[in-house]
Amino acid sequence: MAENKHNIIGITQGDVNGVGYEVILKSLCDNKIMDICTPVVYGLAKAASYHKKYLNIPDFSFQFVKNTDQLSTKRPNLINIFDDEVKIDLGTSSKVAGQMAERALYAAGRDLKNKRIDAIVTAPIHKDSIQSDKFTFPGHTEFFEHYFGGPDHKALMMMVCENLRIGFVTNHLPMSQVPAAITKEVVMKKLETLNQSLKQDFAIDNPTIAVLALNPHAGDNGVLGKEEQEILRPTIELAFQQHINAFGPFPADSFFAQATYRKFDAVLAMYYDQGMIPFKMLASDGVNYTAGLPIVRTSPAHGTAYDIAGQNKANGQAMRNAIYLAVDILKNRKNIQQ
Repeated sequence: MAENKHNIIGITQGDVNGVGYEVILKSLCDNKIMDICTPVVYGLAKAASYHKKYLNIPDFSFQFVKNTDQLSTKRPNLINIFDDEVKIDLGTSSKVAGQMAERALYAAGRDLKNKRIDAIVTAPIHKDSIQSDKFTFPGHTEFFEHYFGGPDHKALMMMVCENLRIGFVTNHLPMSQVPAAITKEVVMKKLETLNQSLKQDFAIDNPTIAVLALNPHAGDNGVLGKEEQEILRPTIELAFQQHINAFGPFPADSFFAQATYRKFDAVLAMYYDQGMIPFKMLASDGVNYTAGLPIVRTSPAHGTAYDIAGQNKANGQAMRNAIYLAVDILKNRKNIQQ
C-alpha cells in the first residue's frame, strides 16, 4: 500500500436505491474530511455518477482505483466492485441493490481484515433485500460480530451523539423474545463491554453507566415484573464490585423525560425501541457504533430513507459525524497503545 499519513476509512455504498450515495457525496464534499483521513468508497462507479448528476455537484469527483495501493490523498477514492450496468430504481427495494450492498460490505470487510484500510463507515442497507445464502444477519452489527468477533469479542450496538451514548442488551430482536434474552450473564457482559469501550474508544477515565429497567416503573417491587429484582439489581451490584460504575435500574420514561441521562457517560437499554426512540428524538445527526470488536465500524444512525431518495433532501451530517467518530476512536485506541 502506498504510504499514507492519514487513516484510511472505507465507506460502503449501502443500498443504491436509498439515500446512501447522497449522504456519502454530501459528506465528502466537505474538504475537512480529506484533512483528517483518506476516504475510499466501495461501490459502483456508475451509481456514484448517477447520484452526482441529480445532486448537481459539479466540483466533486472521485479518484477511481482498483485497490488500496492506488489511493489518492488529494480527493476521495472509489473502488468499483462491479463493472456491469445495474438498474437504479430510487425509493424501491430490489434484490440487485441488496446484492450490490452485500458485495460492497464483503469487499471492505476483506480489506479491513487484511489491514488495507483502518476502519469502515457503512451507508444504510435494506435489511430484507440484502438477505442471501451468505448474508443472513438482521443488521450490520451482527454481521461485523460474525466477521470480526469471537469468544472474547462480542459486539455491542451503541448509538452516539454529543450528549448521549446508548448501548443495547438486545438489538434487532422481536419483542416477544426480549425477556428471555435478559439474563445476568448477558447484562454483565454488555456492561463490561460498554465500560471498556468508554475507556478505550471515548477516552473516559472513570465512566458511569445508567442501566434502564425492563418493566414499567422498574417493576414496582415485583408487581409489574420481577426482572429488576432478580436479574438487573444483582447484576448492577456485581458490576459495582468489579469496579464498573453502574447504577439503576431506572424507569426509562422518567429517565429521559427528566434528562437524567445527562448525569451519566452512557446508558444501557434493554431493547431496541427503549433506547432508539429517545435517541432519535434527541439526536438528529447521531451515529451507530459497533463497540466490543477489535475493529472500528460506524454508520449514520438512519436508514435507507426510500421516501426521500433522489429528492436532494437527505442531510449528510450524520454520515460526516460517522467518519469523524471513526477517526476519533482510532486516535483514542492508538493513544492507549502508546
